[in-house]
Amino acid sequence: MEYLAGIIIALVVSLFASLVGFDKERSFYPTVLVVIASYYGLFAVMGGSFQAALSESVVMAVFLGATVLGFKRNLWFVVFALVTHGIFDFFHGHLISNPGVPNWWSMFCLTYDVVAAAYLAYLLRHSKVIANAH
Repeated sequence: MEYLAGIIIALVVSLFASLVGFDKERSFYPTVLVVIASYYGLFAVMGGSFQAALSESVVMAVFLGATVLGFKRNLWFVVFALVTHGIFDFFHGHLISNPGVPNWWSMFCLTYDVVAAAYLAYLLRHSKVIANAH
């Protein structure tokens, strides 16, 4: 169920963004990545774990760096970061003990990340979004 939810929600958000023109702005997918990168930190706070919050903050900083690089240089970095975050989701439970993460979250987020990355890659390949900064 979490996989299907990830696919559907990523497609709905991405298609909605295209329909209304949100994704015509270079900042849209980098902003999505910022939000995605912040969830595990939120879960750490909800779980009351300072150690998890600290660990999640380090990982979040890496993804925020990729977000800035993608926004400032080339949106293909954001595609790469979304896929990488999906891989991180797959291994998350083995890397960081975070009591606030729902059991289904990692696989939902993995699916969302990969579908969002694929959609952004499609937009970039078909020149629907400006890949490089001016």
